[in-house]
Amino acid sequence: MLLRRNPLIVLLSLEIMLNGANLALIAFARHLDNGDGQIFALAVMAVAASEVVVGLGLIVALNRKRVPLDVDRLSSLRG
Repeated sequence: MLLRRNPLIVLLSLEIMLNGANLALIAFARHLDNGDGQIFALAVMAVAASEVVVGLGLIVALNRKRVPLDVDRLSSLRG
């Protein structure tokens, strides 16, 4: 994720990492016969879905203004 310059690839990489964490949470919850991991995985899925919506909205808005979509050049969102 840190080596990519395209924001779409960055979002896709984040989604894959979050899905891997969800899989681990659900596997541990199943192994320990505890439902807490599954509930936490649902919360992570909700956060991931909202992150994708906001990220894609920003990418579409930048693309409509003809801004080059390079992650290194998009420094206006840094704090």
